[in-house]
Amino acid sequence: MLTKPNAARRLCRQQQSEHHLPHRITTLAVWLVLAAVSQVVVNTALGADSEMRPNIVIIMVDDMGYGDPGCYNTDSKIPTPHIDSLARDGMRFTDAHAPGPLCHMSRYGLLTGRYPFRTNVSRWSKQPLIEPGQTTIASLLQAQGYHTAMVGKWHLGFQEDGYDKPLPGGPVDRGFDRYFGIRASTDIPPYFYIRGNQAVSPPTNRIAANNSEGWSPIQGAFWREGGIAPDLELKNVLPRFTDEAIGVIGDHVARNKTNGTDQPLMLYLAYPAPHTPWLPSPKFRGRSAASMYGDFAVMVDAMIGRVLKSIDDHDMADNTLLVFTSDNGPVWYESDVQRFGHDASGGLRGMKADAWECGHRMPFLVRWPVQVKAASVTDQTICFTDLLATFASVVDAELLAGVGPDSFDISGVLWGTQPEEKPVRDALVIRSGGGMMTIRVGDWKLITGLGSGGFSQPRRIKPGPGDPPGQLYNLAVDLSETNNLYADEPAIVQKLLAQLKKVRETGRSRPTED
Repeated sequence: MLTKPNAARRLCRQQQSEHHLPHRITTLAVWLVLAAVSQVVVNTALGADSEMRPNIVIIMVDDMGYGDPGCYNTDSKIPTPHIDSLARDGMRFTDAHAPGPLCHMSRYGLLTGRYPFRTNVSRWSKQPLIEPGQTTIASLLQAQGYHTAMVGKWHLGFQEDGYDKPLPGGPVDRGFDRYFGIRASTDIPPYFYIRGNQAVSPPTNRIAANNSEGWSPIQGAFWREGGIAPDLELKNVLPRFTDEAIGVIGDHVARNKTNGTDQPLMLYLAYPAPHTPWLPSPKFRGRSAASMYGDFAVMVDAMIGRVLKSIDDHDMADNTLLVFTSDNGPVWYESDVQRFGHDASGGLRGMKADAWECGHRMPFLVRWPVQVKAASVTDQTICFTDLLATFASVVDAELLAGVGPDSFDISGVLWGTQPEEKPVRDALVIRSGGGMMTIRVGDWKLITGLGSGGFSQPRRIKPGPGDPPGQLYNLAVDLSETNNLYADEPAIVQKLLAQLKKVRETGRSRPTED
């Protein structure tokens, strides 16, 4: 349970006041005073519950690597002072993972507490991935009295039947009170803004495809040809989302003031950057030593800084649980490391979409000044799916047996009560972008095939005579995944394969008694 220091102090003062009542008060007066004090105590306890429900803000960036923020890589060529401030003022996780190494996989797991391999994520372009009635972090908090808002990239599908008609199955049908954003990435057409469940302006214009010289086809100022709304310019999407998020915060504070309420806010801000197209505005060009990618990441950090300033300006910081992370790894090749001296992977192997660590091990920071110790670091293995159970714990809400089947409560890690040597979760299971399964138990990581399983070459390798059919790494001594121990540790391989089978077949990984 969370401590309630304000309530405790008030209750103590009330008890002291009662203790010093003059003895000559009549019996009737004593009973009247005691009745009044009792009512105040009840009201104080109820008020404390309201006070200790923090505002919750999740900032998810797109395709930022483990080695991009300075708080994760002292040799980073990208200045990220605002992201770094969250590590300074909160907790830094060294072993946090996306539930899948692609945009839609990651977002599905974050919102539902369910591994994305348990559904067909490929249908996102025409159908909603989250089912009607399926609990999300938004619907959970909405039911607890939160005002829930989302700004940014959805990428989890709508029931599409033309963009001049409503778009069911999106954020406002899955627990969010308000939404402003885009359907997917800023390199996947059609490009148009959505407010609520309706296109602000349908994508009636056309935009030609674009690429940048000197970069791979999926880097630089890359976007695909397709429909675009007259009111949308790709270069303006990032600052527009920042303005909208700041507007959400200001509107919420004003509404509480007008209504005389103290309703908590949940804001999910899903930036579509530094995913392609890399479009730093003129003031950010040349601000990094990692070319246009680094400059765009600097711009992302500056946008985050504007949101943090808005939270501070409205005196919300102390009671706001803020989570920062990235949805999956970067699109940054070894040749880019050599060219610019910047390692976006932070020494991890691979890139976006891969089964290797760079695909899914993410920067993950949590700040809540009244509860999370500043400048703290944890090596606990966690997953984005864990946010659902954690938020339920924070607001004292019950998770039903079928809800968030792969979500583990990490609140003990945040409060500093969970011993580092005692894992929060017994296993982590991820499907790569190319379909390879991975399971992590303790320091051991198994991949069910050879190759990256994603974007890195070679993507898949057919085992030759005498070759192992998969990969096994001891991450405690081989975080870069260079020494495949599959053939050397058959007992560990069989144990991990059996556990992987169990997680897949039982439909859940969190024990039901939790």
